[in-house]
Amino acid sequence: MKIYISIFLAIFLFTSCTSDSISEPQTEADILQYIKENNLDAKRTDSGLYYVINTQGTGAKPTSTSTVKVAYKGYFLDGKVFDKSNASGISFGLNQVIPGWTEGIQLFNEGGEGVLLIPYNLGYGANQYSTIPGGSVLIFDINLISVD
Repeated sequence: MKIYISIFLAIFLFTSCTSDSISEPQTEADILQYIKENNLDAKRTDSGLYYVINTQGTGAKPTSTSTVKVAYKGYFLDGKVFDKSNASGISFGLNQVIPGWTEGIQLFNEGGEGVLLIPYNLGYGANQYSTIPGGSVLIFDINLISVD
């Protein structure tokens, strides 16, 4: 009976792993390599978020509780896109999104555009979330359309 339990556990553990999972979380070194390879002029916040401001914008600056409208494209370090809005963007409260967005969007004024490079601990963490493998660095091209 013990052998059957051992076989069952081995099969369960083997089949519960998906090909979308990252064996080791991506690190700051991976972000720095991406920045170097793509010749980005990125800055780092104390939390470990990296960002590039291409256009600061001239409108209102959001707070952590603001409702904003953002057009975006989200992708991984390998360039694979996992999510994208249309050009008119989507509206949401900054207190309802991943910490990397809450922090990063506040760096722009309304009308601002740039890139957020979000380490996994400011994204979806070490566990897989939907189609996003656990431990993934997330990159977002963002356009802050409006702040309410």
